[in-house]
Amino acid sequence: MPAKGKHRRSRTSSLTRGIIAVSTGGAALALPVIGATGAFAAPAQPVAIEKASTSTAVSAKGIAAKKSAPVTYSVILGDSLAKIARGHSVSGGWQELYKDNRAAVGDNPDLIRPGLKLTIGAKAENKAAKSGKAESKASDRAEKSADRADRSERTSTSTKLAAQGAPAAAPAAQPATYTNDLDGWIKESLAVMAEHGIPGSYDGIHRNVMRESSGNPLAINNWDSNAAAGIPSKGLLQVIDPTFEAYHVPGTSTDSYDPVANITAACNYAADRYGSIDNVFGAY
Repeated sequence: MPAKGKHRRSRTSSLTRGIIAVSTGGAALALPVIGATGAFAAPAQPVAIEKASTSTAVSAKGIAAKKSAPVTYSVILGDSLAKIARGHSVSGGWQELYKDNRAAVGDNPDLIRPGLKLTIGAKAENKAAKSGKAESKASDRAEKSADRADRSERTSTSTKLAAQGAPAAAPAAQPATYTNDLDGWIKESLAVMAEHGIPGSYDGIHRNVMRESSGNPLAINNWDSNAAAGIPSKGLLQVIDPTFEAYHVPGTSTDSYDPVANITAACNYAADRYGSIDNVFGAY
């Protein structure tokens, strides 16, 4: 029979078995040895924090994309750049709006025509496009979600602006009506010119009409060199048939005596040769 006590494990002090002192930056952390397995699970918490941080970063990118989305605005009758800039809280006012849309507006910021498309927030869009190159697939999905939210917000904002009397995207407009006189002919012609990007103003047209025909749409010149060549000048702005045919604007009458067709073709010709009917002060 083996001798008793030879294979006994030596006893350790309860202090050694009960705690282990770990020094971290000078502070002692006492942990039970038998609970060590549970203690090693603690680092899982920073992982959760990191995920939350990543989620916040993705959310922030979505917000940035939302703020950078541009708005396309269609000009309506009575609009001005200043009025549009105020209605959409454009940073930098009408000057910044004109700067961003100069190619569409032209050299005169006071002259914007109904139907002209303006981009509001163009610079912000460019910045968002540059930053988007470095984003991950997760942030792309966040941006798409933010864009949908942004469209919803713009719709809500437009409704609020309309209720406050501020300019917003106009509903489908009813066909305009014009009086059958010189005033109505000029206004209708200006509307057609705006659709085709032909420059000209009411005053410029009226001034030249009064000089050329005194406002008579059936006026004809039967005495000058054109008449001698068999192509007399006709109508409100005294246009010869070859010029009328070359500069006729689709959507108007093919009759050179028609007031609107005559004005529109003459303004189209003047724009091609002089830059605008507003620049014509004599025979042209």
